Amino acid sequence: MRYEVRERLFAVGEDYWIEDEQGHKAFLVDGKAMRLRDTFELKGTDGRVLIDIHEKMFALRDTMVIERGDEALAKIKRKRLSLLRNHYRVELVDGTELDVSGKILDREFVVEYGGEMLAHISRRWLRVRDTYGVDVIREDADPALLIAIAVCVIHLAEKERGSADK
Repeated sequence: MRYEVRERLFAVGEDYWIEDEQGHKAFLVDGKAMRLRDTFELKGTDGRVLIDIHEKMFALRDTMVIERGDEALAKIKRKRLSLLRNHYRVELVDGTELDVSGKILDREFVVEYGGEMLAHISRRWLRVRDTYGVDVIREDADPALLIAIAVCVIHLAEKERGSADK
């Protein structure tokens, strides 16, 4: 299943719809403004919060946390020794680790588990400016979680680039 994500999505305080490949609204990203940390909620079409995404406070390295309800699902942070490409590690609460690698800022990257691709994030498929696709490869994968991972990784990469420019 492929989803279209509008680039404006990352403006904290604004809401944006993520559409499925048929053009139907699938998820709403609700950016929460006026918070001490960057916070997003991924909601279903009924308005119910499916996933909460926020920065981990007081971490040595920038870290994003993904929660469902009041339960943590995953932590995401940049791998330490990733010289050639952008690499991020997703640590799920059950101990499973996912690898995110590719050209994050160009929106050309993959999410993998044990060398198997779970999702491919790309701008190439879409002609609409400032839009990229999240192609969920495995049918048994959680699309909301994979979209949340893409949101987190892009947010961390953009934040890192912003601090490097200063």
